[in-house]
Amino acid sequence: MSEHIEAALVLADGAVFRGTALGAASDTWGEVVFNTSMTGYQEMLTDPSYAGQILVLTYPLIGNYGIDPPIDESRQIQVRGLVVRSECDSPSHPRGGMRLHDYLASAGIPGIAGVDTRAITRRIRHEGVMMGMIVPVDEIQSAQQHLSDLPAYDTQDFIDVGVSEPYSWRDGGPQALVNGAGETGPHIVVLDEGLKYNILRNLRRRGCRVTAMPPSAGVEDILSVNPQGVLLSPGPGDPQLRELQVQTATSLIGKLPIMGICMGHQVLGRSFGADTFKLKFGHRGGNHPVLEVPTGRIAITAQNHGYAVDPDGLQADVEVTHINLHDQTVEGLAHRTEPVFSIQYHAEASPGPLDNGHLFDRFLDLIESVSGAQGD
Repeated sequence: MSEHIEAALVLADGAVFRGTALGAASDTWGEVVFNTSMTGYQEMLTDPSYAGQILVLTYPLIGNYGIDPPIDESRQIQVRGLVVRSECDSPSHPRGGMRLHDYLASAGIPGIAGVDTRAITRRIRHEGVMMGMIVPVDEIQSAQQHLSDLPAYDTQDFIDVGVSEPYSWRDGGPQALVNGAGETGPHIVVLDEGLKYNILRNLRRRGCRVTAMPPSAGVEDILSVNPQGVLLSPGPGDPQLRELQVQTATSLIGKLPIMGICMGHQVLGRSFGADTFKLKFGHRGGNHPVLEVPTGRIAITAQNHGYAVDPDGLQADVEVTHINLHDQTVEGLAHRTEPVFSIQYHAEASPGPLDNGHLFDRFLDLIESVSGAQGD
């Protein structure tokens, strides 16, 4: 932590929270959101769905087990800023572990510690998510004036968090694209709109060959590598700005089994005729209960999204399969006749409970059933 350097989180509604500078010595701005998970700060920091946002962590002590690079969920820190109650400057980790302050500073990401994160959370829950800035205390007044000039989160396109070139996932990390010669298992294309690496780890663990493709990839690009299934990944921003991906998903339906996660779910929802809307303060945490409608089972899920699918416009051949028990929003969809389904929450967790990994198995079962039918 940067000792004795005062900083402030300034919110668009005029609220100011003073604390101590953390990480890089620079200003930052973004949409201020909160996450209620007790652990997993490194996974959250590297989750591309936080692009363009300042992340507030409600758990009071952050950094106590250091930083462990193998559990990064993308190639870099994705948040624009971090807000914590208390940063542990003496972490304990069997592989050493970098301090949170140094991790942020090395990536040029500023933060603030020593503020009442639960008071900030209550304010966001009451007023809704809003833009904010982290600045030195002598810039508070100018930040308050500048906030009204910043572009709203909803108007920003974060598509560049996805990759620009295709790659394979092998040996625990991204590799140059290979043709898969000598490998077995179903070939899955993941459309990378801001994926977390644990999606690729889960597929690879189940024996799949995995190719990640950029969000600009069209139907011809995807089909050219001969996949047996397509997974539409999570990602940041407003799904209303994902028209290209909606068109791609619409064209793929009926050609291959498809699974959508988070943004991928919203993209599929729009391709099914539905609209999307912004939630007041989003779902971000590791303890969200979701009802599986067909079975009546309840799963505890990891979530990170600020938008939801409006079921009113859904086509008749699409059903709602999962519902959030906090606010009754749609958490899952399935096509009644095509091998296509989606979930709003994160089956890959990271961080969060591991209750929902079976959904990857469901996806592979669909692929196997389609392959078997084609072979008959």
